[in-house]
Amino acid sequence: MKIIIAGAGEVGFHLAKLLSYESQDITLIDSVKESLSYADTHLDIRVLKGDATSISVLQDAQVGRSDLVIGVTSSETTNITLCLMAKQMGCKRTIARISNTEFKKFRDVVDFKKLGIDELISPEELAAQEIQLLLNKSAFNDTYEFENGALIMVGVSLPKTAPFVGKSVKEAAQIFPELHFMPIALQRTGTQYTLIPRGDTVFKDGDQVYFITCKDGVDELYKLTGMVKRDIKNVMILGGSKVGYKTARDLCGKKFNVKLIEKNKDKAFDLADELPDALIINGDGRNVELLEEESLESMDAFIAVTGNSETNIMSCLVAKSKNIKKTIALVENMDYFQLSHSIGIDTLINKKLLAANNIFRHIRKGEVVALTRLNNLNAEILEFIVKPESLVNGRIIKELDFPREATIGGVIKNGEGIIALGDFKIQQGDRVVVCCLPSSIPKIEKMFL
Repeated sequence: MKIIIAGAGEVGFHLAKLLSYESQDITLIDSVKESLSYADTHLDIRVLKGDATSISVLQDAQVGRSDLVIGVTSSETTNITLCLMAKQMGCKRTIARISNTEFKKFRDVVDFKKLGIDELISPEELAAQEIQLLLNKSAFNDTYEFENGALIMVGVSLPKTAPFVGKSVKEAAQIFPELHFMPIALQRTGTQYTLIPRGDTVFKDGDQVYFITCKDGVDELYKLTGMVKRDIKNVMILGGSKVGYKTARDLCGKKFNVKLIEKNKDKAFDLADELPDALIINGDGRNVELLEEESLESMDAFIAVTGNSETNIMSCLVAKSKNIKKTIALVENMDYFQLSHSIGIDTLINKKLLAANNIFRHIRKGEVVALTRLNNLNAEILEFIVKPESLVNGRIIKELDFPREATIGGVIKNGEGIIALGDFKIQQGDRVVVCCLPSSIPKIEKMFL
């Protein structure tokens, strides 16, 4: 695929890096030379200095021959203008990063596809949605929902007390005769290797395991993993950033008790006007005394979303020392993901990774309707729609020549999530959720083309 990315900031560079590993034809455009120099020397891509909304720059980038244009500059206006121009100049598909979520909310009022923008993405909104999911499944450290919860992915670090530590996948499945979950990926504690579990794979203490389950299976997983389901009602948010504001707004709408701490006085007053149902506190969240004064110990969850990753991590560690049930930190540095479980924070989230996941499904072959990359694991979960000509159409799962590095986690048929075992027959229109390592992706894509 020929892909043009405008904006060499965090999201743009991260996307360019991921795509360059897959040998895609990438052109990265930015008006700041310094932003491009690192990408130019470290990635196998073409860089182009200039204004992304300049017709001559777009012609130089051969936008008319491009399969996809992605506008992820810091300017919403630039991203929208770029996509409108690129579509008129012959680009097949366009994606624009936005910060004003009204554009998505009022899609029925303004048809952006007619204008030339195929997809609108807000990393801040994606982060706020991720936080809500994590609070709903409070005992787990990673979650993702397919088709509004028809199938749910959850990630958990297995404690010693988990009933199936020391047992194989096959033995664990026999604990519950009616199987409502499927282990799809596993990482041993202290290693960087991702395994796709098979029947003889043995669960060990400290394993980070990802399961696909349906709504009925979530309670089973709580029992099987030895985790306790905790109701979360009182939430403290550190930082009145866009993510902090959106999270507070959404949680207030769901009747959570929200306290938001913002250091900037003017911003705190603005937030108080915009969020009448939340308690806004003007103060420095790094001050442990302030957190204690504001009843940190009585909180069920602590969410740190300031613009500083280190502040977020340290404040979450303070919260964890007060026995807060759930801690979530927003971080910009991808390397911190490897530290999250070892240092004691429940979940780290990253806007770049969330935006990249959302964009990546447009690059995969076959009809991919959802994609997520697992935090700190070298694996992808893809949701394919089975087409009449797909190789898997009409086939029984155990008869498929499925790669060893991939597994089918579940199938959504007519809106209902099914944990599909070997005898399940895949049919046209089914939505199949597959977890796979990078080496098996080309083969998996061919099966669903």
